[in-house]
Amino acid sequence: MAAGPRLHVGLIGGIGVAATLAYYDRLIRAAGDGAEVTIVHAQIGDLVRNFASDDRSAQARVYAGLIDRLKAAGCDVAAITSLGGHFCFDETAALASLPLVSGVTPLDAYLERAGVATAGLLGTARVMETGLYGQLRKTRALAPEGDLAAVGAAYQAMARRGTATAEERAFFLGEGAGLIRRGADAVVLAGTDLNLAFDGETPGYKVIDALDAHVAVLADLATGRRALADVM
Repeated sequence: MAAGPRLHVGLIGGIGVAATLAYYDRLIRAAGDGAEVTIVHAQIGDLVRNFASDDRSAQARVYAGLIDRLKAAGCDVAAITSLGGHFCFDETAALASLPLVSGVTPLDAYLERAGVATAGLLGTARVMETGLYGQLRKTRALAPEGDLAAVGAAYQAMARRGTATAEERAFFLGEGAGLIRRGADAVVLAGTDLNLAFDGETPGYKVIDALDAHVAVLADLATGRRALADVM
């Protein structure tokens, strides 16, 4: 991997707020002093509506406008702080005025390095149904048993609220335990607001936050440890 210039990272945040705060906190911790980061606030209602109807073109246009604002603020690259929000990644990349750094692509290699052969996924129903949009090629994806729509709805409700109740924590910890019993090597938080339910908990099984794989790439770009060509 070749080193590159330090890049100004633009985050599309607000989808939801808790995920945005986690991205910002972890990115600054990983990149350290001197990192340039700008956040633009998206409306979660737009994403929920377009995601529900699978209107990729509409959401891509929303993202493209936000990326234009990040470019105007001096950003060199952009990232979407929601794995569910990656449902229209290709459509957005085609319209974007900045390079768009995927949060899904680096996760496969991240899981392989962590020795995870089978990953139990928690997130939106579509993320779980499709195995993160079919982009986990080195790792087998495992979804919870039962009603994935109910699991996804519980996740989205928690994400929109920005807090987790005790019942929601217990629910998601239980779903994770079920994935481990069915053969998952680790539970992957494939929804960037799931830290609301898992942070501070000791579930008794391995948990990997997909957010960390994305942040690691963005921190490398922000510090110049990697060149943009190496991650696109």
